[in-house]
Amino acid sequence: MVLTDTLAKPNVCETRQIRLTSRLLHIGSAVSQLSPFEYVKTGKFVYLPRPDALAQALKSRGFLNDYIQRIENRSEIVTLLRDALGNEWWQAEDVEGNPLFPNHLRSVQWADDVTNLRPMIRDGFGRHYIPGSSIKGAIRTAIAYHLLKHADQYDVPKAQRPSQIEERLRKSMGELKRKAKFVDDPLFMDSLFTDYDLRYQNRSVKARTGPNTDLMRAVRVSDTQPLVEQKIQSENKRPFFRNLPIVSEVVVSSRSADYRAKYRAPLYAEMVLNVRTQFSISVDHEMLGWFRHKNGMKLPFQSTDDLLKICEEFAQDQWDLEHDYWTSVKNNLNANGKRLDFTDIRKMYEPTHCPYSLRIGWASGLMGTTVNLLLPDETVSQVRDKCGIPAPGFEAPKSRRTVMNPKGEIKFVPSWVKFEAVT
Repeated sequence: MVLTDTLAKPNVCETRQIRLTSRLLHIGSAVSQLSPFEYVKTGKFVYLPRPDALAQALKSRGFLNDYIQRIENRSEIVTLLRDALGNEWWQAEDVEGNPLFPNHLRSVQWADDVTNLRPMIRDGFGRHYIPGSSIKGAIRTAIAYHLLKHADQYDVPKAQRPSQIEERLRKSMGELKRKAKFVDDPLFMDSLFTDYDLRYQNRSVKARTGPNTDLMRAVRVSDTQPLVEQKIQSENKRPFFRNLPIVSEVVVSSRSADYRAKYRAPLYAEMVLNVRTQFSISVDHEMLGWFRHKNGMKLPFQSTDDLLKICEEFAQDQWDLEHDYWTSVKNNLNANGKRLDFTDIRKMYEPTHCPYSLRIGWASGLMGTTVNLLLPDETVSQVRDKCGIPAPGFEAPKSRRTVMNPKGEIKFVPSWVKFEAVT
């Protein structure tokens, strides 16, 4: 029997609706940074214009050449907009009455300055969302971590256990930087996820090893609902905003040898505060029954509940690492003119039990996107030094990203998310 596109896909699925919440989140877009002419900053908001409509409006007013010149010089365009569209340029409309700077493309500005803005992903309607591929990729990493951590329980092949992975990693260290983005696939991921034979209706199915034999075919994760801003008004309380787009300064910091906090660089990113949305996750039980690992490894999950527990275990181990890091780092109230006070970050990590289910998106860090927590610290540091900027003698990852509030206080850690089954 040959696996073809016409093979009937079974419909025996378990589907759960999952509520996703997060204090602060950033998922990168296709463009890593925006140039100064691609966003406009005021005292209160950062606006993303409709570029084609804006160019047409400026052309009709005789300002197109000036606009093109500023684009070529990578210059700001606020003064040009004021001259062309008036002092309240953000309210300008095209000839059909549509806003040039729609409200759903603006973010509340928390930073005093914004340079090289990093945008967050949006859907085809310009709304923020979380792609199912981002969630599924993080779940995939959590599953790999779970398998390797409990190798005996699942009969993971000896060659794919952490000690053997470390040995091969050390031998390939010389070519690691060139192959960094793909090294984990041949190193262990292919064996864990695609090294399967398939059986359908008690008959062997011929299938080339790869996407057809990938265990994660049996798992589907939808995109989330759009992150639409909501104002929640409670009686006798100040309004509360869900899914609030913000632009803030992200502080990249590390530590000195004496554990005193060290300022490295500022970043400016579009993020969403107080995230609350929903997505679905499905496990196709019949399809899962097709898979037989070539080396006898047991399947790591059978249900959506299993997947959620696997994610929570991975999150807990990352949480413990972050707790230890922030407990050891000392505040530095004058680090090159920057006040590095991480008191609120330490308070966040005080609970022993991790209140989140996973880390996804930007700032998940080296340990949130790999299985490096299972490898010796020395090896992980060597990998970090080979793939990035060397930092001999320091644990990996060396730096962390935290986010400031409008008062310039370091208050947030991005990327932690919580999953709650609603059906």
